[in-house]
Amino acid sequence: MNARVAIVTGASRGIGRATAIRLASDFKVVALVARTPEVLATAAEEVASAGATPLILARDLRDPDAAGDVVAAVIERFGQIDALVNVAGAVSQTDLFTMTDAEWDDSLALKFHGMRRLTIAAWPALRAARGRVVITSGTSAITPKAALAAVGTINAAISAVAKAFAERGKADGVLVNAIMPGPVMTDRRRSMLARYADAYGLTREEAIARFEIDSGIIRYGTPEDIAETIAFLLAPQAGWITGTTLRIDGGELEVV
Repeated sequence: MNARVAIVTGASRGIGRATAIRLASDFKVVALVARTPEVLATAAEEVASAGATPLILARDLRDPDAAGDVVAAVIERFGQIDALVNVAGAVSQTDLFTMTDAEWDDSLALKFHGMRRLTIAAWPALRAARGRVVITSGTSAITPKAALAAVGTINAAISAVAKAFAERGKADGVLVNAIMPGPVMTDRRRSMLARYADAYGLTREEAIARFEIDSGIIRYGTPEDIAETIAFLLAPQAGWITGTTLRIDGGELEVV
């Protein structure tokens, strides 16, 4: 089991970083993909401390050539790919009626097309290894909001294409699943809560409590909560799970 090689995108921060560190106990190599090499370097140190060999790949997956570069670098160095975890995906948080074509294109370029190209590029190696793919969507795929048009729309498209990959994977021996995280306390959410607290004269703790109540969740999730679920989907115990989109949302009431 520990001879395996994993690729994690969005690995410099948040869910991607937590996932890369968590997988270090299950994989021999964890390749970390993100746009900022300096931040990737600190994540790689934590991966090494957790027991795996890190490979830093500073690439912008919006670039059509980046997916092939990532796969080539991993294969050249280690000769195999056993798991791919697609987390990268900053999406414009803009209202449906004001979002420009350029903002739509940029949001799609990373979270949807970057994921799609990397999964296809890695597929021959994944097929050879009878590997696994996990793709990150979000609960907004079920409850899209006009104020955050791209987030829900792109997450819904990701859930659909994950199912399509899983259908192909049945013939090729590749298990593919998607996850739908609910509200997770990442740096981006902390910034959002800080702005909300300032706007309404609340403390940070009051803002968190209000959002937890409004969302109907038992608490905010942590990146580590999501990383543990991803690790399970890549483990032998999940060998009969494919084509599933799994909600990890603390009981978010808006989602049915």
